[in-house]
Amino acid sequence: MSEPTPKWDIEWILSVLPHRYPLLLVDRVLEMESGRRIVAIKNVTINEPFFVGHFPGRPVVPGVLLIEGMAQAGGLLLFSDVPDRSRKLMYFAAIEQAKFRRPVVPGDQIRYEIEVLRLRSTYCKLAAKALVDGQLAAEAVLSSAMVDR
Repeated sequence: MSEPTPKWDIEWILSVLPHRYPLLLVDRVLEMESGRRIVAIKNVTINEPFFVGHFPGRPVVPGVLLIEGMAQAGGLLLFSDVPDRSRKLMYFAAIEQAKFRRPVVPGDQIRYEIEVLRLRSTYCKLAAKALVDGQLAAEAVLSSAMVDR
C-alpha cells in the first residue's frame, strides 16, 4: 500500500468535491491511479448526525450512506482530472447490484475501493466496494453523469 500524500488530504478533498458536513463521507485518499482506481477511507465516529435516529441504542451506518460514500470516492477519482470541476456536478444515473454484507458501526474505518468499468466524457460506470477490517460491508455498480452546475 502506498503512503498517503499531502495532496490527497481533507483540504484536497474539499477542493474537489462539492459535499460538506454533514454529508461529506470521505476523510482521506490512500491510493489513486488516474482514470482507473481509487482507495479512500472514512473514519466512523459516534458523533455522526445520522446515528441519532439510525438506530437509537444500536447505531448503524445507513446503507444508502455507504453507497453515497462509495460514490464520493468515485467522484474524487473522476473529478481529479477535470480542470473546470467547480462548474460541474456528478449525478447518479444508476445503482445496480447493491448488496450489504455487514453492519458498519461507530469506531469502524470504512475503506472504499473503486474501479472504473467504463469512462466517457460525461458518463462513467464504477465497481465499488466498502470494506471494514478487510471484510466486505457493501458493494455496488454505480453509474453517473457529469452535468453543468
